[in-house]
Amino acid sequence: MAKKCWQMLENNPEVMNQLAGKLGLSSELQFYDVYSLDEPELLAHIPRPALALLVTIPLTPAWDKNRKAEDAGKEPYAGFGPDEPVIWFKQTIGHACGSIGLLHSVINGPAADHIKPDSDLAVIRSAAIPLDVTRRAEMLYNSEPFERAHRSVEEDGQSYSDSKAERDGGHFVSFVKHGGKLWELEGSRMGPLDRGDLNDDEDVLSPRALEMGLKRIIKLNADEGGESLLFSCIALARKA
Repeated sequence: MAKKCWQMLENNPEVMNQLAGKLGLSSELQFYDVYSLDEPELLAHIPRPALALLVTIPLTPAWDKNRKAEDAGKEPYAGFGPDEPVIWFKQTIGHACGSIGLLHSVINGPAADHIKPDSDLAVIRSAAIPLDVTRRAEMLYNSEPFERAHRSVEEDGQSYSDSKAERDGGHFVSFVKHGGKLWELEGSRMGPLDRGDLNDDEDVLSPRALEMGLKRIIKLNADEGGESLLFSCIALARKA
């Protein structure tokens, strides 16, 4: 039986707000374009605190090398249950990285308080908590509501893509603040990545969070002489 392979999603607020709403996130939260990582006037439209960043980043040689070094020798992720620091999904569906990135962004941290009771999102989150990484991935793989929600937005956005076509190596990564830490969440890694502590007044768009998260990846590329990194970034925050 062929492995499931969906259409890639575009990382923009229109698509992700629709997907989040279909799954059951309250309209009290929404995604916003991040136009700059450094210029306050270009971030002023985003209400603070920002709860999550969802980023699409090309897999450059420098980042690829760093990822392999970080993951080398790691034991399979064993987190589950109510004491798990964050809920993480291993990706087993082809090209579902956008939807899984969305999940990571909204079921962890304060955003989880805005999930509608009895929604598909609430059911997925509740079902995931007691499952180990393998059974959790199987649950998501077999989730018809998750697949319906993804497919309902596949052709939205400005860069519809054929899942059978060669990809450019882009990866969806979610950065979430939870438990006073910045977490880097991506379904193709060995597990969730604790990037460091954040103060109470620091959100995912704070200078320290950006240095530990997205700017760390940008710096890896720059330090090895790579070309300017073209990435897409949206932020989850309360509705303005």
